[in-house]
Amino acid sequence: MVALTFDAGANAAGLPKILSALSAKGVAGTFFLTGNWAANNPQAVAKIVAAGHRLGNHSMTHPRFTALGNDLIAQQVRGAEQTILAAGADPRPLFRFPFGERDARTIAAVNALGYVAVRWTVDTLGWKGTSGGSSVQAVADRVQAGLQPGEIVLMHLGSNPDDGTTLDADALPQVIDRITAAGYGFTTLDALLGQ
Repeated sequence: MVALTFDAGANAAGLPKILSALSAKGVAGTFFLTGNWAANNPQAVAKIVAAGHRLGNHSMTHPRFTALGNDLIAQQVRGAEQTILAAGADPRPLFRFPFGERDARTIAAVNALGYVAVRWTVDTLGWKGTSGGSSVQAVADRVQAGLQPGEIVLMHLGSNPDDGTTLDADALPQVIDRITAAGYGFTTLDALLGQ
């Protein structure tokens, strides 16, 4: 089984293509939202939930958690939780650290707030955009190269700020087809983790 995960912190440019591809292929994904993104895109949160996808917490403003004290960590996690709840979804108990930056102290702080921290096994690097040297083919190749039971794929909803590309969204149909052709199925992150 493979879990497709999508981080949302910038914009929602790739969301229509992502939801369309997941729907067409009958695949459920896990979407990690920042509180700011949820506040700015409440209709998008509703669409993600209505389509049967799982949500997770990605902090309020996407700071580097290892530079924060425990009080600020709690503000970041609870702020995002309240904003996502207000948009009609519950992100608990899944949390993804911004930039994937964490240490024993920050993991313990997040755990104390009722969350399990989830990273990824492969980053598509689609967020780099064409200006950063990535491509649709490179995204699909990275996912396939990392294919293993329990693979957690990190993709992004937004567009690259420099070139406006949405490589993860554009590559998703091919990614799903290649994973399926290799004999794998799909699951949500909470199901994969036994939550």
